[in-house]
Amino acid sequence: MKADAGGVRIEYDDRGSGEPALLFLTGWCSSKERWAKVAELEAEHRRVLSFDWRGHGGSDPAGGDFGLDEMLADALAVIEASGAGTVIPCAASHSGWVAIELRRRLGDRVPMLVHADWMLSVPSERYMGVIRQLDSDEWRAARDLLFQIWAAGQDEPWLRVALAVMNRHGEDMWRRGGRVIGSSYDANVSPFETWTRFATPVPVLHIYGQPHDPEYLALQARFASEHDWFSVRKLDALTHFAMLEEPEAVAAAIEEFVA
Repeated sequence: MKADAGGVRIEYDDRGSGEPALLFLTGWCSSKERWAKVAELEAEHRRVLSFDWRGHGGSDPAGGDFGLDEMLADALAVIEASGAGTVIPCAASHSGWVAIELRRRLGDRVPMLVHADWMLSVPSERYMGVIRQLDSDEWRAARDLLFQIWAAGQDEPWLRVALAVMNRHGEDMWRRGGRVIGSSYDANVSPFETWTRFATPVPVLHIYGQPHDPEYLALQARFASEHDWFSVRKLDALTHFAMLEEPEAVAAAIEEFVA
């Protein structure tokens, strides 16, 4: 199926039935296949929408530079074309910023947020250094370092496919990703900080495998103890791609949260 985002055709899949629909958002340089296994499982219970950002997968080329505003337009176009009244964004990594903007824009039509494999706290200087390196002549080295971290020494067929999809994108897209991710943290401080600014709190679930640092989980547990609308589910996944590595566990966590 195709949606029209200001003249840019966005390819999306629409499966299952009922509302609220789950709206799967993928990360930079990925395709909607990143959520495919979870979407298939969830379509047995409810309606699911999956799509490719402009310049990604089966969607039209971007036709120029783009950022969060254009990605928001892509998501809104899919929601409008599908006729969905209420949606729950399920966002991989830094597509979480788009999920947050959807809540701001649509209000109660976005009753919950699901995030996967995201850096929720204020990023470290080391982390931001790699992100900023993406938007430089050393983008390839930064990308390869991220691949190494994300893979965590694993070499499964599904992981090779996921990284191959990301590897097909070149300098322009990786530098754009680094630029948009970096500016998002600069403007919003952190997802933790941003959620607390909502006039009306919204239930938020974070599902993740990496990083494995116990302090990161403890940080989220402390945040949850102070904000009853936030919950976290740490999975046994080794890689950055929990939805590919443990799709059944991710789908179960989403279903429990939504139900």
